[in-house]
Amino acid sequence: MASLDRVPFLDLRAAYNELQQEIDEAVQRVLKSGWYILGPEVESFESRFARYVDSSYCVGMANGLDALHLALRALGVESGDEVIVPSNTYIATWLAVSQCGAVPVIVEPDPTTYNLDPELLEAAITSRTKVILPVHLYGQPADLDPILSVAKKHGLRVLEDAAQSHGARYRGRRVGSHGDVVAWSFYPGKNLGAMGDGGAVTTSDSSLAERIRVLRNYGSKEKYVNEVQGYNSRLDPIQAAILNVKLEHLDEWTSRRSGVAQQYIDGLSNADIVIPHVPEWADPVWHLFVVQHERRDALQKKLRANGVDTLIHYPISPHQQCAYRGMGLSEDAFPIAASLARRVLSLPISPHHSEKQIDAVVSAVLKSVRET
Repeated sequence: MASLDRVPFLDLRAAYNELQQEIDEAVQRVLKSGWYILGPEVESFESRFARYVDSSYCVGMANGLDALHLALRALGVESGDEVIVPSNTYIATWLAVSQCGAVPVIVEPDPTTYNLDPELLEAAITSRTKVILPVHLYGQPADLDPILSVAKKHGLRVLEDAAQSHGARYRGRRVGSHGDVVAWSFYPGKNLGAMGDGGAVTTSDSSLAERIRVLRNYGSKEKYVNEVQGYNSRLDPIQAAILNVKLEHLDEWTSRRSGVAQQYIDGLSNADIVIPHVPEWADPVWHLFVVQHERRDALQKKLRANGVDTLIHYPISPHQQCAYRGMGLSEDAFPIAASLARRVLSLPISPHHSEKQIDAVVSAVLKSVRET
């Protein structure tokens, strides 16, 4: 654990240090097995993670972007189709749509939850709309019931981006099978993180699961027999073994994250900043603790000077990125997303931050806000 004179935003070594013996044994098991592509370790994780999120099937893939992309492909998304996405998200959500040759149709978030606003959905639907793609941002579920209702009304499919929300609950039920298919990332910094890239989809639709299994493996069920033009995107067995270990500890780690979040809420509720709002139907897993401040950059600089490392998720909205300049969107086309990009700041949060460290962050925030 880092000394109290500096609070890191995240220390990825801490999880390994806590579980070193279990992780080392799991990695050695794979190395000794001689099975290095797919196989029993991946199948074991797929089965256990599907059960964990109350889904019937899990298909492991190389990373979270591939999970989104191949899920869209399996849903039949192709060139000319439209997919509704949030304006406030990491760019991977949009990239997956673009990789299918489809068009991202952008909807602003609810400014209190930062997630896609269901009330804006119907106005975004056209005859070319195929999928609605909500994101469970920062570890807090999107409001799924109205999203699913709109999708059903218009005959659309729903793909959930749950890259930041392992274990989160919506109306008491774990995120993982509300929509048609759910995409996950196991990037090292996630709540359930591998020690390298990894991803998966979960679904209770057997035909969708089978299509995705074929797509991830060169379009093949049987070696050298290729049914479709597929991809090479398979969860690595070593990463699956590590995830199997960490999955056993995920609920405890989520509880510890919630404790950190509560410390922040108690300590910062009267500070001159905006703290996260949690609707009564949501049980977040606090992947991030995101505050807002009008002079965010100055606040971040003062916190750094006071020994607290922070990050910005995300400093540039997707519509403002050079990658999407071709869409012809103006800087102020999505004012809520643009405002969040200017104002949000993520404070340190993990299962491995100590109470003393978070007390130090609270004190530093209160001091820095007064001085900003």
